[in-house]
Formats: sequence, C-alpha cells, structure tokens
Amino acid sequence: MSTTSGATPAGAARPMRADAQRNYAKLLSAASEAFLEHGADDVSLEEIARRAGVGIGTLYRHFPTRQALLEAVYLEQVEALRARADEALESGSPGEAFAAWLRALVGFSSTKRSLTSAMVATLGKDSEVMSKCSKLIRDSADSLLARAQQAGAVRADVNSIDLIRLVHGVSMVTEYAPGDPGQADRMLTLILDGLRPVS
Repeated sequence: MSTTSGATPAGAARPMRADAQRNYAKLLSAASEAFLEHGADDVSLEEIARRAGVGIGTLYRHFPTRQALLEAVYLEQVEALRARADEALESGSPGEAFAAWLRALVGFSSTKRSLTSAMVATLGKDSEVMSKCSKLIRDSADSLLARAQQAGAVRADVNSIDLIRLVHGVSMVTEYAPGDPGQADRMLTLILDGLRPVS
C-alpha cells in the first residue's frame, strides 16, 4: 500500500508537495528492496538514496535518522498487510479470504525478518511503533478469523495469537531452508488443514 497520498513523514507538520511525495515513496521502495536483499543492517543510506535516484540530502530531509527510515518501511509494510485484510473481508468466501491473508502474513514474516530484528534491537518489542504494528496485524487476524469461524470454515477453538505464532514459526523454520522455496507453502497448507472443523 502506498503511503504517498497525503502522506507526511514523521515529525512533519503539513502534507508534502507532489514532488516530495514521489521522493518519499521512491525512498521507501528502494529501502524495502535493499533491506530484503542485504538485511536491514547491511546497506548504507547512500546506497538507498542512489537506488531511489535522489541525493542523500533528500533522504535526510525525509528520514533524519536510519531509525526513522526503518520505522517508516516497517509501518508501510504492516499497513499494506492491513489493507489486504480489509480487501479480504469484502471477498465472497470467508475461508478462502482467511487462507489468502495467512499466506500474505507468512510472506511478510519471511521477508521482513531482518527488518523486524533491527527494529526490536533498537526500539524493543514494546515500543510504540512495534506495539502499533502488532495491534494492526492482530486486529486483522481477529476480523478474518471471526468471519471464517462464523462461516464454519475454521474451528471455533482457535484464536488469532495462535495463528500469528504459527506463522512466526513457519517463517523461522523456512529461514534455515533457503534451498526449498516451497516449504513455507507446504507448512501453511498443513496448518490450514488442521484449522478446519472436525466433522
């Protein structure tokens, strides 16, 4: 999900001009790709600015510190996941929507592990940003799970914390098996099979 529409970087008092919005979006995209490729701790801000096609001064105007950039990238990714949940809640099949969002959550957890680790190491897991992001994910899981349970697609004794922990486990395991790209999907399929109501 893009944060450029009316977006304002942390600490700004008014909406950005159109060119500033474009630069902000380019920097977020470049940082996200660089963090995915090299890890959140192993890429320089100069490299991110170069990828975005802007000067380092432009990067610092939007993100005065490396931490501000980490937080913005992480929050944007979580908000995109929440937007997918909102779309899934409008879909015709509660069970399929629930499964599709869980797959998106596995993908998010797997690709953002280094970013998450960097955030926790710097801010702590109970920081305002981490708490906000955790709540967004948990609220999305609550809504989709409740809808799937009401439709009889998921057993009634499951809660969202169970699901988030299972997904976290899948992402941790698959991190150590990079040569098996289908492993996460197979494991999630087993989880989804186990979530179905017992006949």
